[in-house]
Amino acid sequence: MIQKTDMVSVIIPTFNRAWTLERAIDSVLAQDYTPIEIIVIDDGSTDETQEVLAGYKDEIRILVQENKGVSAARNLGIQESQGHFIALLDSDDAWEKNKLSCQMDFFQSNPGAMICQTEEIWIRKGKRVNPKKKHKKPSGMIFEPSLKLCLVSPSAVMIRKQLFDQKGMFNEAFPVCEDYDLWLRISHDTPVYLIDIPLTVKTGGHGDQLSASHSQDKYRIQSILNLIESNVLSPDQAQAALKVFKEKCRIFAGGCLKRGREKESAYYLTLADRTG
Repeated sequence: MIQKTDMVSVIIPTFNRAWTLERAIDSVLAQDYTPIEIIVIDDGSTDETQEVLAGYKDEIRILVQENKGVSAARNLGIQESQGHFIALLDSDDAWEKNKLSCQMDFFQSNPGAMICQTEEIWIRKGKRVNPKKKHKKPSGMIFEPSLKLCLVSPSAVMIRKQLFDQKGMFNEAFPVCEDYDLWLRISHDTPVYLIDIPLTVKTGGHGDQLSASHSQDKYRIQSILNLIESNVLSPDQAQAALKVFKEKCRIFAGGCLKRGREKESAYYLTLADRTG
C-alpha cells in the first residue's frame, strides 16, 4: 500500500523553454506511479512559458522567481516540496512512463539506499545517438570515476529528500557543473545506484544549453578544490582528487593561454603547483 511517505516530488526548473516544456510535464503526468507532486520553477522566463503552464491548471504547482540560474530554481523547488523523495527533471528532457515506479520499487527493495539513477536514451539534434564508452554509468561507490566527468544525470536521479539535509543543495554560485559538484559531495561516502534500464530521454544539441556557453572545467576545478579543502575525503580519495585536479588545472591553463588569457593561465598553473 502506498503511504504518504512514498510521495515523489518532481522538480522541473525552466527558463525560456516554452518550446519543449510541455513534453517534459506531460511525461510526468503520464507516469504509472502515484502519489506525485509536480513543481515547475519558472526562473524568470520572458517567452510564452507562463501561457504554457496556465494550461495545466491545478495539475502542477508553479513557482516563479527572478532569473537566478538552475541551481537556485532547483533549490527553491526542493525546499517547497512535500515528498520524501525528489526526482529532478530538466525542462528539455522527458521520462518513459514507468520511470518513477521502477525507482520507487528499487527504494522499497533497498531501504538503505539514498540515491539511484536510470540509464538514458540520448537524443542529439533530433536523432538517437549512442553514448561513448567513457559515459557508461557505474553503480555503487562512483566517486573516483566521477572526478573526470559527470556520470550522473539530474533528469535520471531520484533522491531521498533527507540526503539534501546531509549534503547540502546545489551550489548557486555555479552556472554550470552544479550537478557534478553535488554528486561528488554525495558520492564520496554514499553509493549512487544504477537501474540499468533506459527510462530517461536526455535531449541535447540545441543552442540554449548552459554547458555550451560556459567553460565547464573551470567549475569542476573549483568543485574538486572545495572538496579537498573540506577534509572529508579518505587518503585514497584525496590522492585521486588531487591528481584529477592537477590535470584539469593544466588543461584549462593551456586553453586560457591559447585564447590570450595569460594571467588566468598562470593562475591555474600556480594553483596546481601550490596544492601539490
